[in-house]
Amino acid sequence: MPSSKIPKSALAEMSADLSDRAERTKGIHPGIRVEPATIEDLPELIELMMELMTLQGDFTPNREAHERGLALILEQPNRGRIFVLRSDDRIFGMVNLLFTISTALGGLAILLEDFIIHPNHRGQGYGSMLLDYVFDFAAKKDFKRITLLTDKIGADAQNFFKKIGFEYSNMIPMRRLTT
Repeated sequence: MPSSKIPKSALAEMSADLSDRAERTKGIHPGIRVEPATIEDLPELIELMMELMTLQGDFTPNREAHERGLALILEQPNRGRIFVLRSDDRIFGMVNLLFTISTALGGLAILLEDFIIHPNHRGQGYGSMLLDYVFDFAAKKDFKRITLLTDKIGADAQNFFKKIGFEYSNMIPMRRLTT
C-alpha cells in the first residue's frame, strides 16, 4: 500500500514501533551510537566510501570525488544527511540520505544513496541499527518514501534490505553520466 494512503494513525504506530526497535537495538550494542556526521568525520567517511566503491560494479573508488560529494552534504544539510555508526574510537558504518520531492506522493522523499558497514562489523545487527535510525528520522520528519538502489549482483545486500521492509519496484533505474 503506498504510504500516501496509509492513515496517520498507522504511520504513528509504525513510527512508535521503529522507535521501540531502535531502543532495543541500542541495548544489544552498548557504547555504539548512531548520530549525524560532522565535517570532522570526513576522513573516516572517505575511507568507508572507498570500501563501498570497491564493492560496486558501476563505480570505482575516487578519494577526491568522494570528499567533494560528502562535503557538499555535510556543509549543506538541506540537501541531505549522513548518519554514522560510532564507537568511542572510530566510525564503522554510514548511510547517506539525499532529499528530494515526490510529486506522486505530494511530499518529501529520501534517496538512500550510500550505505556501508565496515566488513569487520557485518552480521552483528549494526546495519539494522543504522536503518532503524533512518526510519525513525524519516517518520519524524514526515518523509513519504525512501528509495534505494542496490547492485544486481549484491544478493546479500538485496536480502538484507528485503528483510527490513524494502520491496522491489516496477521502475527500472536508468542513468546518463554528464561528465
